[in-house]
Amino acid sequence: MNKYRTHNCSELSENEINKNVQLSGWLHRKRDHGNLLFLDLRDHYGITQCVIENKNNFFPILEKTKPESVLKINGKVVKRSSGTENSDLQTGKIEVVIDTIEVLSNAKDLPMPVFGEHEYPEDIRLKYRFLDLRREDMHKNIILRSKVISFIRSEMLKLGFLEYQTPILTSSSPEGARDFLVPSRLNPGKFYALPQAPQQFKQLIMVSGFDKYFQIAPCFRDEDARADRSPGEFYQLDLEMSFVEQEDVFNVVENLMVSVFKKFSSKKILKEKFQRIPFKEAMKKYCTDKPDLRNPLIIQEITELFKRDDVKFDIFKKLVKNGSVVKAIITKNTKDKPRSFFDNIDKWAKEQGGSGLAYFTLEKDKKISGKGPVGKFFSEDSLKDLIENCKAEIGDSVFLACGKEKEIDKILSLARNKIAQDLNIIDKDTFAFCWVVDYPMYELDDNTKKIIFSHNPFSMPQGKPNEINFEKPLEIKAYQYDIVCNGVELSSGAIRNHIPELMYKLFSIAGYSKNDVNEKFSGMINALSYGAPPHGGIAPGIDRIIMLLAGKENIREVTLFPMNQNAQDLMMKAPSDVSEKQLKELGIKKDIKQN
Repeated sequence: MNKYRTHNCSELSENEINKNVQLSGWLHRKRDHGNLLFLDLRDHYGITQCVIENKNNFFPILEKTKPESVLKINGKVVKRSSGTENSDLQTGKIEVVIDTIEVLSNAKDLPMPVFGEHEYPEDIRLKYRFLDLRREDMHKNIILRSKVISFIRSEMLKLGFLEYQTPILTSSSPEGARDFLVPSRLNPGKFYALPQAPQQFKQLIMVSGFDKYFQIAPCFRDEDARADRSPGEFYQLDLEMSFVEQEDVFNVVENLMVSVFKKFSSKKILKEKFQRIPFKEAMKKYCTDKPDLRNPLIIQEITELFKRDDVKFDIFKKLVKNGSVVKAIITKNTKDKPRSFFDNIDKWAKEQGGSGLAYFTLEKDKKISGKGPVGKFFSEDSLKDLIENCKAEIGDSVFLACGKEKEIDKILSLARNKIAQDLNIIDKDTFAFCWVVDYPMYELDDNTKKIIFSHNPFSMPQGKPNEINFEKPLEIKAYQYDIVCNGVELSSGAIRNHIPELMYKLFSIAGYSKNDVNEKFSGMINALSYGAPPHGGIAPGIDRIIMLLAGKENIREVTLFPMNQNAQDLMMKAPSDVSEKQLKELGIKKDIKQN
């Protein structure tokens, strides 16, 4: 028999009544009823209620024992008295009458309680993460994470993929986010980089003749934290396939995502065949390439309306003359909403850094008019024009933004979600997936006005190489794609460019010489020169998948030991100083002025 327990804290039921058992776990909470002391004993598996009488010699010990101390309990299983059963517990029909108890480990006064799910400051939660992880909700999230990863690994093997591990120490990449650098002791003055992603290595695996690769891959990027991105490191399901087209990748990923989300959530999937939305269409209708398709609101451009003489909204008309655009969000049947609803949206938009949102509601008495602060500036004919072009109706409301397209796209994409949330028209019991496709190969840099890659420079352009019009690079589309769920980008992917001559040509448009490519991407370009199969892949983010399944807004809720927003591990006190001896071995001398 195990020294510490005959059963775990979720196993006992009416089948064990009158049996002597041994349990070990944490003292979750106590309830003193005078002559009786009830305690909940908790382990990884669940909770068992235990009870001790005041005549028991161990009663005084338990009275003094603090919550979260670790106990070993011997006792007899009895049926709970009628009316005291707890249907929320697997062990809710029984309790253990304590005979003896051993304190295996005493706990100090807690900086934060484990019992209950109250909110606590992030710095406390991260400093005492080992306590935070004992809380029921957090514990369930991490167990969910483990089960999802195991399931994904099993499904990938069923699909014929094999798992390979790629290097953690590699060379610094000139593209993408900022690298984490690692000094080389054996090569003084030189540095490794932690991989931002196994991108080049997984392509090299395909070039090496392996057909289907996957890996639950750690990735490292020195970038700022966001709700859906941890600073420092994250994990992704990295996969690559040989001799495939875009649809082959889609079929694998769609089947996998449907299987995962069906198994680990009771929410419905809007469409199991994910919608394909061209990038240009996504920006036109949603002003973002990460649309939440649970939201029925559509954004529409109405710039031409402000070129009419019978529209007197002079502020917008002047901006339009200077090159600005006007876009609108139509909300259905919101005529009865109070003025505060509209004013709060306008105020919110200003708080996001925008100039606010103008608004009015379409109404009709003897004629069609606009009710609201700017409604008076529109003639009946102009409103009829708007109704026809935007498929609006009497009783609908119109939110307006005017400015440079990129600036108002940012605020309108956020406003679309904010308005939908306030109207409660987002179906929160649904997962809505889509593919955003047909990304442009290039874009103009806002500052330098030079042509740069818009997505992944190793992607294959659409069309036959000898038919692509390289004289109009901004019109070239690539086989690049993003998978999005409920407005969260899970991953970017692409069909890769496996033709060296084409790669040199594409890089030259972005200002790279042949020597630049040979120097910065020597491993890749050299490998492609020895026969490479057409290949492509993607890498959905594990952390974001778990976040969606767990219904959490922040990725730190589904990560074991995350850093804070300043990329600090408050529990392990990292990053930390290192000794002069270590620096000397690496040939490094600090030259940083201390504040």
